[in-house]
Amino acid sequence: MPASPSTARAINDRLALRLLQQEGPLTAGQLKQLTGLSRPTVADLVERLGAAGLIAVVGEAGEQRRGPNAKVYGIVADRAHLAALDVRTEGVAVAVTDLVGRVLAEASVPIGGDTGTGPAVEQAVALVERVAKEAGADRLHTVGIGAPGLIDPSSGELRDSTGLPEWHRRLVATLQERLPEARVSVENETNLAALAEQRYGAARDRDTFVLLWLGQGTGAAVVLDGALRRGASGGTGEIGFLPVPGTTALPTSTDCEGGFHSLASAAAVVSLAAECGIAATPGELTSAVGVVRAAVAVTRASDGGPGEEPAAADAEGAVRASGTGSSVLTPGGDAPTPGDSAPLLPGGAAPAPGAGSRSPGVEAPPPPAPAPAARFLDALADRLAVGVASVVAILDPGCVVLGGEVGQAGGEELASRVRDRIARMTPLPTEVRATTLGGGAVLRGALLTARDRAQEDLFAPGGPPPQPSQGW
Repeated sequence: MPASPSTARAINDRLALRLLQQEGPLTAGQLKQLTGLSRPTVADLVERLGAAGLIAVVGEAGEQRRGPNAKVYGIVADRAHLAALDVRTEGVAVAVTDLVGRVLAEASVPIGGDTGTGPAVEQAVALVERVAKEAGADRLHTVGIGAPGLIDPSSGELRDSTGLPEWHRRLVATLQERLPEARVSVENETNLAALAEQRYGAARDRDTFVLLWLGQGTGAAVVLDGALRRGASGGTGEIGFLPVPGTTALPTSTDCEGGFHSLASAAAVVSLAAECGIAATPGELTSAVGVVRAAVAVTRASDGGPGEEPAAADAEGAVRASGTGSSVLTPGGDAPTPGDSAPLLPGGAAPAPGAGSRSPGVEAPPPPAPAPAARFLDALADRLAVGVASVVAILDPGCVVLGGEVGQAGGEELASRVRDRIARMTPLPTEVRATTLGGGAVLRGALLTARDRAQEDLFAPGGPPPQPSQGW
């Protein structure tokens, strides 16, 4: 049954708007070529979208730069302004964009653990208002929030979760009260990061993959056949509660200690680094990122082989710059003395005479112990492989992205180690990739969902007319 004229117009309008979003400003001729529509139909939709305030002439193209065929049309970017929030246990980051996703202003503020619920909410709301004002936004059309915890699939609200600050839940409700005309929505932070990785990052070529989030805590997001899967209760990907070997207890319904969280959280990574002789301030995410980044720098330097003193010196600088407070394994950063543990930097000792050959019947000497940095990355990969193998056995995603700040710090050095272990642990072929977006994926995912929801509303047939400026 053919579509009615009104339905056909709506379909054509959405198609043209989607192309203008993806390709940027276009001429009527380019729209005709990309849509396959006739010239009169394109002319009608251009007039219709212009009258609705959705598109406007933004320039001219061609040598003559004159006439109707030279006009270049683009989405009216300031038709609506959008905000995105990345809410963490230690603070909040905010960005405000126009309708096409161009960032106009952004800022962040730390919120201490001893800050009361009311003051914490006020700090976060004040930040949203300040960033919106800096962006020149008189009102916000859509606000997307990324936060840790479970999202109730029936209500879309952030559920009360033990261990997470109460101000997270209060913030969502307060923003809705302060911005009654805005569409405020909240999504699990790892889910948003996965959407961003699929659109802009390491999973751009994948319809099915799992993002393993490695930050202050752990989490996972599941994308199957191009769709984000949340589960019956919104808890898909709560991998921190996965019971694993190597912990002293089992997780409970209110505490993930004893689960995979105990192996891969920031505190666990810092503790593992200390066991391998790499000093760091326990419990700090920056230290977890620092020790992983430092270990990667040392490993890269040592790949050049013994005697690469300039590379080793560069790696030593990277270790010190990371804030770990020590470039060697000895406590306090003192120079190692005979009998102490080997330095974190690769040694340049010459091989013993005759090391390249041995007499028949003489047993070869044991291989040297791995350098501390490599030992740490190997041990961390062992832990991560436990969680990844469990995901692979159940979902067979074909691709796992190591995301978050720690995943970004580990890069290909950590991803390749996990990949090798998974290849030995499962018959299911699985790529393991490092994130290309890191911790910024949450904010980008929140902006992406806010933009899509705003355009869905504004680009719908008979969408809301432009609103007058109101101010804060």
